[in-house]
Amino acid sequence: MQKGYENIYQVEMISIEDLVPQDHLLRQISSAVDFSKIYEFVEELYCDDNGRPSIDPVVLFKMVLIQHLYGLPSLRRTADEVSLNIAYRWFLGYSLTEETPHICKKIFDDGRVLSTVYKRPMTKKGNHEWWKYVYDEYYDCIICPEYQVLDYRTTNRDGCREYKSNPEICKNCPTRHLCTESKDCIKTVTKHIWSDYIDLAEDIRYTPKYADLYKLRKEKIERVFADAKEKHAMTYTPYTGLAQVTNWVRLKFATMNLKKLAKWKRKRNNTPAKLLVFIVNYETSLDMA
Repeated sequence: MQKGYENIYQVEMISIEDLVPQDHLLRQISSAVDFSKIYEFVEELYCDDNGRPSIDPVVLFKMVLIQHLYGLPSLRRTADEVSLNIAYRWFLGYSLTEETPHICKKIFDDGRVLSTVYKRPMTKKGNHEWWKYVYDEYYDCIICPEYQVLDYRTTNRDGCREYKSNPEICKNCPTRHLCTESKDCIKTVTKHIWSDYIDLAEDIRYTPKYADLYKLRKEKIERVFADAKEKHAMTYTPYTGLAQVTNWVRLKFATMNLKKLAKWKRKRNNTPAKLLVFIVNYETSLDMA
């Protein structure tokens, strides 16, 4: 009997170009649209000799496009999907191992305010609640519910700092069964290197101004087309106010039109000069990113 799972450890020389099917939708869009035009629209917004290196504006635009094209609920989810999906990486021009943008960090670094969709952190039933593990910024450590210290050990490949307990102390802990099932009696708590940005977004969510906005971001908008609702995440809108919702809807339909254009050109084997369809301007796209 052949055990196929052993092939996951096999090393192969392969190009990301070979991993994306020729008839993939993102290939069709890439063939139909000249995204290089975006550089002309945003050239005045960038400085060649000052400031930190920026993320390619085409990459940011394409990430928003991917979000609306595949109905992803948020840019944070889109960033996660981009890091895992080979076709998304190909579309953005990233290699298999290249680090993809961290959206939350990018937004705050640009001086904008992020109001995120809230998801309550999950805790295993019967265990200590997540909020009982407190991060001490001064000493860079985690304090457990029994007031013991979890020291920093390493940063893993996912960009998470790992804090681990002392097994000699955990062996005799009266609530160890509520903390960890590790045979080595070691509790590990992870904290992403950019988690401060996510914490900042959470803090902003509780301010009076953004608390009121957050109550309205799940308002259901009227269904116009079933395709927009079912395939492009148009059931709910994460924005409030007529202007923001209008821009968001325009981007949805711009994405749908772009999808139709790519399929139409492929079906008719039409190969003229590449086109760029801008139904919303790039500044609007940046506001929604």
